[in-house]
Amino acid sequence: MYAIFENGSKQYRVSVGDVVKVEKLDAQVGATVTFPVVMCADEGNIKVGNEVAGVTVSGEVVSQGKNKKIIVFKYKAKKNERKKQGHRQPFTAVKITAIGEPEAKAPAKKTTRKKAAPKAEAPAEDKAAE
Repeated sequence: MYAIFENGSKQYRVSVGDVVKVEKLDAQVGATVTFPVVMCADEGNIKVGNEVAGVTVSGEVVSQGKNKKIIVFKYKAKKNERKKQGHRQPFTAVKITAIGEPEAKAPAKKTTRKKAAPKAEAPAEDKAAE
């Protein structure tokens, strides 16, 4: 079974047990995070749209870090313009622990109020006297 979820305007295809690097999340190492699912597939059955409305991907934050440095070099010929700049994109590594609908919470116990005993009507003799 695999699912596709969206985070940070990017989509990721994951299965249970995968470790994926996503955009930096504000979560501590060891915390559990959930992502909404865009598509879910299981042995030939594909679910999309309203069929996956309540389905989520759960994962545990493994680490926070930065990717390998990339070099941004701007250059204009014959103008002696050169600008060298580096960038390291921060990420969060998440290990996928579960794919599926969140566990249904047990329904709250309904408290039943006992109805008050109906008021006894006045005897027929009293009604006639009035």
